[in-house]
Amino acid sequence: MTDSAIAKASTQIAAAQAGVPFIKSFFDGPTFTVTYVVHDPETRRAAIIDSVLNFDPASGRTSFSSADAVIAYVEEKELTVDWLLETHAHADHLSAAPYLQQKLGGKIAIGEHIVTVQQVFGKLFNAGSDFERDGSDFDQLWKDGDQFQIGNLHVTVLHVPGHTPACIAYVIGDAVFVGDTMFMPDYGTARADFPGGDARTLYHSARRILSLPPETRLFMCHDYLPAGGRTDYVWETTVEAERSANIHIHDGISEDDFVTMREARDATLDMPRLILPSVQVNMRAGHLPPADDNGITYLKIPVNAV
Repeated sequence: MTDSAIAKASTQIAAAQAGVPFIKSFFDGPTFTVTYVVHDPETRRAAIIDSVLNFDPASGRTSFSSADAVIAYVEEKELTVDWLLETHAHADHLSAAPYLQQKLGGKIAIGEHIVTVQQVFGKLFNAGSDFERDGSDFDQLWKDGDQFQIGNLHVTVLHVPGHTPACIAYVIGDAVFVGDTMFMPDYGTARADFPGGDARTLYHSARRILSLPPETRLFMCHDYLPAGGRTDYVWETTVEAERSANIHIHDGISEDDFVTMREARDATLDMPRLILPSVQVNMRAGHLPPADDNGITYLKIPVNAV
């Protein structure tokens, strides 16, 4: 069966070799998250991918240093932001998309399967009837194979579930922003034990990305230093490098072997430090829950429920 979205993305990548996007990365140390500003050099139209709102769980305070660094760069380069793109509803950091939208403009977008995440976590957090659970907190919901432009840059959306049911990757020119589907070759792949996650589905999503041309550039949403390995954070690789050396899913790893490894490994992992505050904010497109009648906003901690 022909994979039409992959075919479109592969054609786009081949055509982009003569005019690749300009990519600036911003690494947030406390959450190991990489935010990207991607722009078309000709039109100076831009997208911001996977932004970070700084959050201190001990005090409950938010701050904007990570987002402000992105804003300063956008203003210095005189870019116009059209899109604030999310690869999924992150469980390890809060999104700064609403703050960036207020300062820079642009539409907040995510994959259409965010509604599944909203249903699951809306119930967990007892979000009430005011939380619509229909994706309407976002300005745009993408489906697999959707295409749009950032200036003259062509973008193809790939639905790559497994880590979460709503994960998507953005193919922009010859570059793919893979979210949490996979990491650098020496670190492997994402966990698949969150609600709606599935190791077998993750295998197919990762192999789908790895079916793109070998020279395709891949940009990770996170980097973690492997035990006993390198000491520098890095987040760019290629399809060829991942297929050759990814410790979890290189060429030759069978689906059953991957699922066995992934499920066993996931059983040993602690929950991410910020999963509870992150998800109840990110399922709302980065907006905090409505304030209580005293004017204070609260994030809930469900006890013995996760």
